[in-house]
Amino acid sequence: MDGDEINNFIKVWIIAIASQCYCYYIAARTPTKYMVRFISLLPILYLLIILPLNLHSIHLGAPSAFFLGCLAIFKLLLFAFDSGPLSPPPTRLFHFISIALLPINNIKQLPKKPRYSYVSITKVVPNKSVLWAPKALLLGVVIRAREDYRQDLHPYVFTALSLCHLYLALEIGFALSVALPQALFGFELEPHFNEPYLATSLQDFWGRRWNLVITNTLRPLVYHPIRRISTDKGGATCGATVTARPPGSPILPVIAVFVISGLMHELFFYYVTRARPTGEMMCFFVLQGVCLAIELVVKKAAADHKVRFHPLVSGPLTMVFFIVTTNWLFFPHVIRTGADAKSLEECASMVDFVKANISLLYYWHKN
Repeated sequence: MDGDEINNFIKVWIIAIASQCYCYYIAARTPTKYMVRFISLLPILYLLIILPLNLHSIHLGAPSAFFLGCLAIFKLLLFAFDSGPLSPPPTRLFHFISIALLPINNIKQLPKKPRYSYVSITKVVPNKSVLWAPKALLLGVVIRAREDYRQDLHPYVFTALSLCHLYLALEIGFALSVALPQALFGFELEPHFNEPYLATSLQDFWGRRWNLVITNTLRPLVYHPIRRISTDKGGATCGATVTARPPGSPILPVIAVFVISGLMHELFFYYVTRARPTGEMMCFFVLQGVCLAIELVVKKAAADHKVRFHPLVSGPLTMVFFIVTTNWLFFPHVIRTGADAKSLEECASMVDFVKANISLLYYWHKN
């Protein structure tokens, strides 16, 4: 990771922040009627799509691609129709920018305390903060195991380690990205993950445990509108008041959510690898959506017959299914394009950089 990449990273985020100032001061005051606000946001949506193309590293480019090229676009699409976490617009510009560009869905303001007091900062961090150090240590162990024993591990064991690497890196990375706004302004945020390794079903994994920021964004953007439309066409709610959680079959909206997620991941991995999309990411997420839809049907039939699956059975089966399908469709594209090896190389470079600077500081302090 050279100096040019860091300079580009700074420029990309300065432009992204400036774009959100436009959204806050101009687009927010534009009416949503006749899609006027949506039209006013089109230049910003295009800008957010192309900004990540200026970055090439994994550890700077990948988070920027996710935050700007995926998450921010989804939030602004909701905002265009006066919905989502940006509507109504927060009263403070910094809050608006934080919600738009960072993995934040809802902000709950804690009681005001002195801005930099020890109490105000520590109470912002959830009680699980004591687990961050062990999780960071575990991440280091997993990275080292993937580097040193790559050729000796069974493919499914290597995939399980890769999933562990992905989960820990995302959870720690998301927490670090919102740490400064939390500490300075007293935000209380919803968790980004909810122990996904404890999932007892695909519905539990994708809906309640994995990457809750994107889940809670796609739900009002894709799931609820499609479910309302499909229900209205079926005549179940014609002439009735549409609720926030409409009735009807969830099968079509569930699959639609995973199709959008598949497209998002195809774009995301193009940002990261610059390799031509192969459709494997799309197939992976469509498969997850279809299997989740089948699971919902089976659960309903089992509930009608008062049959329940024990978590000690359904939990391991869920993890096995996820590891097998990931090894089949998800990671081959990551490995083939060199993104996995590049990520490990950047991790090793960062470790060497930290070691060199620690040694330099120790030598300077001693002398």
